[in-house]
Amino acid sequence: MNLRVEREELEHKMLFDFATFADSNLGRKNPEEKCPLRTDFQRDRDRIIHSKSFRRLKHKTQVFISPEGDHFRTRLTHTLEVSQIARTIARALRLNEDLVEAISLGHDLGHTPFGHSGEAVLDELKEGGFSHSKQSLKVVDFLEISDKRVGLNLTEEVRDGIVNHSGDNNASTLEGKIIKFADRIAYINHDIDDAIRAGIISEDDLPKHLIKVLGDTSSKRINTMINAIINKSYGNPIVEMQDEVYQATMELRQYMFKRVYLDDVVKSEEVKIKRLLTELYKFYEEDLDRIPNNHLNIYENHEDKGEIVTDYIAGMTDTFAMKQIKNIFIPKGWSI
Repeated sequence: MNLRVEREELEHKMLFDFATFADSNLGRKNPEEKCPLRTDFQRDRDRIIHSKSFRRLKHKTQVFISPEGDHFRTRLTHTLEVSQIARTIARALRLNEDLVEAISLGHDLGHTPFGHSGEAVLDELKEGGFSHSKQSLKVVDFLEISDKRVGLNLTEEVRDGIVNHSGDNNASTLEGKIIKFADRIAYINHDIDDAIRAGIISEDDLPKHLIKVLGDTSSKRINTMINAIINKSYGNPIVEMQDEVYQATMELRQYMFKRVYLDDVVKSEEVKIKRLLTELYKFYEEDLDRIPNNHLNIYENHEDKGEIVTDYIAGMTDTFAMKQIKNIFIPKGWSI
């Protein structure tokens, strides 16, 4: 019995014709023998979950740097929330849930320590700039290594969804387009929750006209946004949100930028982060031998110091970056 073939046949019965089917995917850069149990997209999902890059997300900042409390989101919990929302949408629209799950779990693997503050620092320091979505693709293509392979050798559809999940980029599959919506739905709503917990805003501060459209609780807002996508897109080869809800969602996003993401409390540590990461960058750039061999050995040559140092720092967790800064720049006490 070949359970993969059975699953692939089931997809053709359950999904709409314009869905992305596992048995007709665009393949991998390096062809591999098929798994008898899992489809290619399920296999990609498993490779991402078992990667070191995925595990490190638990110690990377989402919005609040070094928050005092166990209930603030991390990059890992954000990723899981995106996955849950994206799977709900894909299932309802009869699109490929396995593909959606793989993309969502891998979409933020390239994020830096200290959230978008860290990303902004590396964007200034690296020649040509830095983008976490491009870095996420680089992680799965090149930086994540194991005894079996360099990179995860994912399917083209998953790679496309990862690199095109944010900004003005657009994924080539409908499943990839879901991720951009799911990412926004997740971070807008969970960042509101965290901001209220941090005392930066209160429920009463949220714009009343937006709450009237979207809902007065996080769960209601998420439900409204998801249903607006399903109602607009079901049965059609599109992934779009109903206009009224979309406008309210984007306006709420702008509110969050103004009141939370650029708030003095949230940004209060940014100057320190910039100084520390800049010094750390210079330290490694001065002498690449200060970087562990297991990272240096990934590269065929060491000519592009900026690329090597950027990749190394971007892969750090908040805790590891702080440990390195402490070990390198803070004098150790003497015991007599």
